[in-house]
Amino acid sequence: MRIGVDVGGTNTDAVVLDGDGVLATAKTPTTDDVTTGIVEAIETVIGASGVDPDAVDAVMIGTTHFTNAVVQRRDLAPVAAVRLALPSGACLPPMVDWPEDLLEASGARPFVLHGGLEFDGTPIAELDPDEIEAVVRSVSSAGIRNVAVTATFSPVDPSIERRVGAMLTELDPTLDVTFSHEIGRLGLLERENATILNAALRPLAAATIEGFRRAVARLGLAADVYLTQNDGTLMQAEFGRRYPVLTFSSGPTNSMRGAAYLSGLGDAIVVDIGGTTTDVGALTNGFPREASLAVDIGGVRTNFRMPDVVSVGLGGGSIVRPRPDGVAIGPDSVGYRIVEEAQVFGGPTLTATDVVVAAGLAQVGDRSRVAHLASDLVDSALEQMRTTIDETIDRMRLSADPVTVVVVGGGRILAHGPLSAAARVVVPPHHAVANAIGAAIAQVSGEVDRVVSLGDRDRAEALAEARRAAEERAIAAGAKPDTIRVVDVEDIPLTYLPGNAVRVRVKVVGELATGTDRVADR
Repeated sequence: MRIGVDVGGTNTDAVVLDGDGVLATAKTPTTDDVTTGIVEAIETVIGASGVDPDAVDAVMIGTTHFTNAVVQRRDLAPVAAVRLALPSGACLPPMVDWPEDLLEASGARPFVLHGGLEFDGTPIAELDPDEIEAVVRSVSSAGIRNVAVTATFSPVDPSIERRVGAMLTELDPTLDVTFSHEIGRLGLLERENATILNAALRPLAAATIEGFRRAVARLGLAADVYLTQNDGTLMQAEFGRRYPVLTFSSGPTNSMRGAAYLSGLGDAIVVDIGGTTTDVGALTNGFPREASLAVDIGGVRTNFRMPDVVSVGLGGGSIVRPRPDGVAIGPDSVGYRIVEEAQVFGGPTLTATDVVVAAGLAQVGDRSRVAHLASDLVDSALEQMRTTIDETIDRMRLSADPVTVVVVGGGRILAHGPLSAAARVVVPPHHAVANAIGAAIAQVSGEVDRVVSLGDRDRAEALAEARRAAEERAIAAGAKPDTIRVVDVEDIPLTYLPGNAVRVRVKVVGELATGTDRVADR
């Protein structure tokens, strides 16, 4: 028995799953503090399902809390950004490409020290203990407790970052250190950016996750709490406290996983229409296709794993403005105030939902309240919605061939009429809460991304070793050993490195081991 929760900009959705069956669903308005909305959604869905709270094994939560903190420039802790790169890595200082308002909100302090690695793992320079002591004195006097440590080419050999982390915490045990090799991939500035953001979010993550735990306990649930990651899998609450950036874009990912589950399709384009945005992504083997390029988060370039998703400002709450040459739709939205602002509910604001209801394509609120809308305005708005969705689908497909499209989300009513990019359109049952279902069915993953030398071993041996390491990580994260399977394998020769070097990436997933499973294993 599992409860899945997904927090969106407009609604917080919840579902109760018993095995593969959906017992109940709920959709409640998202609240300013997020946690209150989660409690209300869980209370509603438990009441609707009639389940015994003691029977719930796990609560899986997908949240926008940490993404919003970066985008809105709030609740960010000051960070000491320590880069190990001298004497060769000082031309572009840490956070050189950050927006000014984010720099000011984060209060981050850059430090560039001797150390780091060449591309082949050779040390650039010896570590200087005096420099590290100076960093500790500086951050301690400023009251900074979060440190982001980044070394050049640390994914080749992470030991240098760990040595510096140990030196920092030995001098000041109150410091909380984030290592770049655990966050991002090759690419110094992007990996460093992701690491600094993660360090800045750790205090907020600790408080937020503790709030989730208290909320679940207050509801009488003894269930474990998990957060959904942006690759469609779960992480334990403590893991989420350490790596909050891994929740970025988990909302669209949950919807895509839910769409795969509800439709039975492993390969398709998913269109998730919410109250504020429409998110379009591609499913490959039932999981979201990963972005291959650097991803912008709040104006900062990062390179950790992220789903390949295109978002446009079209949702059920998008504001519609008549213009002489037609209409403008969004990107601003009334969001969770739709039941107060939309005209079909007696409000003053014309929204996309009002247009669809006026056209007779949906039954929401009171249609008589939008009977005055001119037919030209309604037709123009409908055509713009269809064109926006069609063009976004077109941006996501990899060939000119028509694709299967799965439409989910509470704003599904905006997808009407034929889509030229789609060979067929599937609207599965429970589509309105696909995001919460995606959270509830999420599996546990383990991933290894490393550079290895094939000088003393063959390719098959290197891949097998990486798979074993990935499986160990999945089991440590809570996966049932007998359910683990490989979902992605990649090996890329690195011709610029000596020793026949290859970058190996292996990802595995497995079913979550609930309390009963863990007892049986022991």
